[in-house]
Amino acid sequence: MRADLAVEAAAIHVDRSALSVLLSLHTADRPLRIGEIAARMQVVGPHVTRQVNELERRGLVVRVTDPDDQRARLIEATPDSAKATERYIGAIIDWLADALADDITTRLTALDDEPPTASSG
Repeated sequence: MRADLAVEAAAIHVDRSALSVLLSLHTADRPLRIGEIAARMQVVGPHVTRQVNELERRGLVVRVTDPDDQRARLIEATPDSAKATERYIGAIIDWLADALADDITTRLTALDDEPPTASSG
């Protein structure tokens, strides 16, 4: 449920697998080969290829030439998808911060409500 809200906040409408591809590219901070993305996601290459094809069709990733091997292609996030991924991560971090703050407040309130013990007084 929270992940869906984060996707809405990011204003990027992709499924979870496609989002995982974008997150893999984001955390790598460089273009990756399909096999590298698959390894990061712990899935098989054809699964990533399908996701990349759809993301490319939607203009969210591009294929670029690998400077180390002109025959190979790397997958790179577009600036728009990189910004959307940042918004998604920001929404998740905000949710976690709120959840932790609520938990800490609840715990401190519970401590204040406890009667003093003989050793505290």
